[in-house]
Amino acid sequence: MPLLIPPAQRSIVVIGKENTGKSQLVASLTGRLPYSMNFRGSTIACDTYVGDGLTVVDTPGILYRSDRVTTQAALAQLKTHDTVLLVIKATHVDEDLADLWPLVVGKRGIVVITFWDKLSHARFTQQIVQCWEQTSNLAFIPIDARHLTPGQHHEIRAALQDPTVFSQQWQPIPAGWRIEPRPTLLEHPHFGWLVAIILLLLPTLLAVWFANNFAAVADPLVQTLIKPLVDVLANIPLSLPKAMLIGRYGLLTMGPLLWVWAVPTVILYALCLGTYKASGLVERITVALHPLLHPLGLSGRDLVRVVMGFGCNVPAVISTRACSSCARKTCISAIAFGSACSYQFGATLAVFSAAHWPSLVVPYLGYLTLTTLIYTRLIAPKSARSLHNRLMIEHRTFLERPRLATIWRETQGTLHQFFTNAIPIFVAITLIASILDELGLLTAAASIIHPLMQIFRLPPEAALPMILASIRKDGLLLFAEAKTLSALTPLQILTGVYLAGVLLPCLVTALTIAREQSLRFALALMGRQAIAATCFSLILAWGGYWFSGALANEVLPLSTSSNLCQLHAMTELSSLRVRTETYANTENSNFLPHPRLLGSVPELQ
Repeated sequence: MPLLIPPAQRSIVVIGKENTGKSQLVASLTGRLPYSMNFRGSTIACDTYVGDGLTVVDTPGILYRSDRVTTQAALAQLKTHDTVLLVIKATHVDEDLADLWPLVVGKRGIVVITFWDKLSHARFTQQIVQCWEQTSNLAFIPIDARHLTPGQHHEIRAALQDPTVFSQQWQPIPAGWRIEPRPTLLEHPHFGWLVAIILLLLPTLLAVWFANNFAAVADPLVQTLIKPLVDVLANIPLSLPKAMLIGRYGLLTMGPLLWVWAVPTVILYALCLGTYKASGLVERITVALHPLLHPLGLSGRDLVRVVMGFGCNVPAVISTRACSSCARKTCISAIAFGSACSYQFGATLAVFSAAHWPSLVVPYLGYLTLTTLIYTRLIAPKSARSLHNRLMIEHRTFLERPRLATIWRETQGTLHQFFTNAIPIFVAITLIASILDELGLLTAAASIIHPLMQIFRLPPEAALPMILASIRKDGLLLFAEAKTLSALTPLQILTGVYLAGVLLPCLVTALTIAREQSLRFALALMGRQAIAATCFSLILAWGGYWFSGALANEVLPLSTSSNLCQLHAMTELSSLRVRTETYANTENSNFLPHPRLLGSVPELQ
């Protein structure tokens, strides 16, 4: 009986510049999603699509005269494949042919011209394409990648069955046109940068607002559903398995925090930024912000990635593959220092709310932004700040109305990175933290660093949140314990949350950085970040303390200095009384504090 051998897959590599619609075209041709997902619409790895007897490798967009990792990956794929689908933009067809044709000389393939809908379909444009086909003996197929018709789909697949050689001797007749999109407010010479900043921060604000409202509804439901299971597991005789499941850092204790707070934030954030990418806003924002950031050693592209880290640091770090070699390490450092991921930002808001000081989020974000910019400027190499190191963007992108299918495709890439990279490490860290807590090692470590808290004008209660936040950023929630909050002033809350958030990148981010760069670079980054965080926190703690004292002296007349001393003494006495009452009424808990478990801070009578 003869064996049934499946038809051989034809392997084709897709080559083109950024934002030419390569990924959309390949997905339409194969009807499949890639093995390796894209990040926010920018291909950062060589993605493989398989469908209908066709294997297509979608490469990252080639940035001409660039040394970034993604461009190198695209060129490496080009060397290993003989059949090429060359994608060029109709709006800049002469430039694309001049830049990309030398790369594919000697290969076999076809040429697809995207953004054909931006041209007026005059007879002259059709004649130019026909002339190119006749003189080069290659198939030139003009399309709109966003709306590929069945006829165009069939024409491309048929041409790929019989590809011809890209000849070195061919010289195309110049088309003579160059079409640029109309400028918007983002290109305004005076306030375009302000519009760009507002648009860049808007997804963060929406994601946080949605996460808080969603958690207020979903969290009680989730706790009700898992309570019977927790009650059953509480009867486990062995203490270590019980701690790993329902202890302070157990899976069932930390899991609801992940699914109720972090996952909705990441999903909404991915949808918002996926919309930005599908519409072309990301590149416009990049260009608008670049002049402000270049003196700091970053580009507009890098800032977009830093802000993306507010959803999840892991995909943001991976996306730095598209950075130039002189700026990539600086961008990774900025993400590790200043990108408050969904865990960290959600926990920070919970602490401020529990302390009845939600307005602290304003100075927190302001100081975090300022210190991130200073830190970035200090570590950026001179080559990144050089006037000769310009932002390499080929041209201004067209703004399009994003389609739901395209937005979802962008979102899937981010979610894939989150669930395959962050979630497994989250589970591992939760189990490790439970074991360390059960063995008493976390408490021992906290007792060792108790004296160090005085340097930052913080009480000993701040030691344990510092340790846990260095492992996982939601360890910040330990600041929200009633016992800890009663010992802190608003300035101390701000200092403690800031220091715990930026002292070290969380373990998930640190492992991702080590995998993307090297273990040596990750360790050096953590040491450098710890030194910077310590200095900035000392400035915040002592500067805020002296400033508040000076402000009080200016507001109150000198003649009332004795009254001021009495007021200070009364405040300290009341604070001590509150702490004593709180310590007496606070019972030990076997789980990590969560906003739902926090009581109000006792008010002074």
